[in-house]
Amino acid sequence: MSICTLTDAAKAQIDLLCEENACYAISLNLKGGGCAGFEYEWGMMMSPEELEEGDEVIKTDNNCTFVIGKHSLMFLIGTEIDYKKDLMGSMFEVNNPNAQSACGCGVSVNFDMDKLADPAI
Repeated sequence: MSICTLTDAAKAQIDLLCEENACYAISLNLKGGGCAGFEYEWGMMMSPEELEEGDEVIKTDNNCTFVIGKHSLMFLIGTEIDYKKDLMGSMFEVNNPNAQSACGCGVSVNFDMDKLADPAI
């Protein structure tokens, strides 16, 4: 079972990005910062050598790769990644059930650290 789920639209966009940029994978990590405490940080990995032990690797239907950094896994359990396109633009949308709050920009998020530390709460 994967840490997160990719919608068909997200898989298609990952495939497209990997093809257009000749990269190995699209990656997602969390880093401290942003107006809500943490920011989603998207990136590209050019080769499998950039993987670290413990990273979550998810293959798309076209055998492209999506990677979640090992330090971000506990924050992203149960998350759905979608890709949205509308009049305002396009972006990956992170539907994270662990988020306590999020900024309107969709990039910054906050977590209840006590709940993450003890999933039984």
